[in-house]
Order: sequence, then C-alpha cells, then structure tokens
Amino acid sequence: MSVKDPFSIMRTGFGFWESKVLLTAVEFDLFTKLGDNSMTARGIGEMLSLHSRGTRDFLDALLSMGFLEREGDGPGAQYRNTETTRVYLDRDNPSYMGGILEMLNKRLYKYWDDLGEALRTGKAQNEIKHSQKPLFEELYSDIPRLEQFMWAMAGISRHNFIALAQKFDFSRFRTLCDVGGAAGVLSIAVAEKHRSLICTSFDLPEVEPIAKRSIERAGLSDRVSTASGDFFRDPLPTADVITMGMILHDWNLEKKKKLIKSAYEALPERGAFIVVENLIDDARRENTFGLLMSLNMLIETGEGFDYTSADFNEWCAEAGFKKFEVLHLIGPSSAAIAYK
Repeated sequence: MSVKDPFSIMRTGFGFWESKVLLTAVEFDLFTKLGDNSMTARGIGEMLSLHSRGTRDFLDALLSMGFLEREGDGPGAQYRNTETTRVYLDRDNPSYMGGILEMLNKRLYKYWDDLGEALRTGKAQNEIKHSQKPLFEELYSDIPRLEQFMWAMAGISRHNFIALAQKFDFSRFRTLCDVGGAAGVLSIAVAEKHRSLICTSFDLPEVEPIAKRSIERAGLSDRVSTASGDFFRDPLPTADVITMGMILHDWNLEKKKKLIKSAYEALPERGAFIVVENLIDDARRENTFGLLMSLNMLIETGEGFDYTSADFNEWCAEAGFKKFEVLHLIGPSSAAIAYK
C-alpha cells in the first residue's frame, strides 16, 4: 500500500498561518492603500509603519498565496493588487467584502480557539461566556457595533443575493419580503434586477434606520420599504415571496420550524419561500465550508446549526409546503426554495 504525501495534513494543521496573514493585511488596510498603485516593499513598509524584518516575508507570503502580484525581484520589485483583491478587498470599491474578514480577525479568530470546549459542552464560546447574554441581545445593545456586524454580513452575502436575483425567476411575483433583512442588501439586489417587484426589508426596530440609509443610498426608496417587528413574536408581512438570507442557521430546530411556519402563513397559494444558506450536501461529505459554518454557529450561538436541502424539505413539508428545489448560487452557497 502506497502512503500519500502527508503535506495535506500539515497544510491544514498550519492553516491558521495563512488565515492570519490575510486577516492582518485587511486589518492594515493594505489592499485599499495600494489601490491601483504599485509600490516597493520598502514603500509599503513605510506606508504601513512596519518593521523592515518582516515586511518582505509578509508581502511575499501574500504573493505566494495569490493575494498580491509582483513585478520583478529583489528590493526594487513592485507589488500591486490582484484583480480579485482590487475588486473585493479595496474598501473604496462597492463590492468590498473585507468587513467579514475584519470581524473574523477581531472576534472569531480567538473564539475558535475554544472549539474543543464547544464540542464538549455544546455551549457558545463568544461574548456569551463573559456577559451571559445571547449573541444577538449583546449585538443589538450596541448600535455602532450592530451596524458594523450588519455590513460584515452584507459583504459576505451580497454576491449570493445578486446571484439569486439573476438566477431565480421572479417574473411570476409582485411582492417580496426579506425576513431578517438587516441592511436591506437582499431586497436591494432583487429590486435592482427586477423593476416590477416591490420589496420589504423586515427586521427588529433597531435595524430599521440602518436599512433605510442603505436603501436611500441605492436610490430605491420608491420600491424598497422597511418594516419592523420580532419575527418570533409578530406575524410576518404578507408577500408573494418570503426570503431569509443566512437566518435559519442561527437557531435551534424548534425555532427554525417556527420561522418556516410563519413564512408559510405569510404566503399566498403558489407563493415561494427562499432561504439562502451554505447548504450542506445531503450525504454530508462535500461542502466543507457549510460544515465549518455549522461549527461556527455552535461557537456563536450554541444551538444554531446549518443543514442539508433534505432537512429543509422535511421541515417545510411539515409546515404544509408542497414543492421544493435547490438553486446553486456561488461557491458553497445555495438557495433552498419551497412553494406553497
């Protein structure tokens, strides 16, 4: 029996090295400060106030990982953004998604150190350990921090929402309500693509001003409105389509089923319920990111978990939905759809 190269084991075990290099580059705002320019290692070091010992190692690690390009070798070599980092990690670009990386660096990086404890106890390992408050109660008590969290989530979700707007046939529907709509990013993405659709972004009252500002900046106040309420206590606004982007995985099974039932009750016959998640493949063998996200929900909430399309179909059938489909979006993400 041949033994395979063990480097894959080492690569995964040392994976936090690569992660921390990228997260630190985002923390330093390297990609934004580079912009469309090219600079030497010395110039970048002076710009970021770095010690000369680590600057070239840091930049060449980013180069080897595919996050920078370099013209030439040696001290005079010029570093620049790749097309990917220019588009997604330069905060001056509207498609910036570095907010989620900033949050990973400031919060989750240290909390994942307690994964073992989470697996042994089944309890959250974030701020809850210190304040004894649930994650969302803690977040909603600090509005500036809440807004930072909302935009971090928007950065990682926006491209999936745009893909949903492009791939799902919304032409059959007139109204949409995005439940847990946060900054209104899903409603904005769909309204920009489908001009005949009237959208509502529904979330807690504390979130409404954030969504309103976002909608106004997009110039869509005439077709995207906001509504506030608690989706566990209040009926959902009625609409032809009910969406939930990265919402169901936050909660335990009982609360998942309650949200699904609320969506069913808010829809007309032939209405559609759409969730956007990192759906785990039914055999639970392939979507590594979805499985890791489910572990992240353990760390963040204790009870929340990600799920398969088969799980979703079973819960929705129990609520009364009759037809189901899955629409792949981008990378590990998909839209699971149930029709009333």
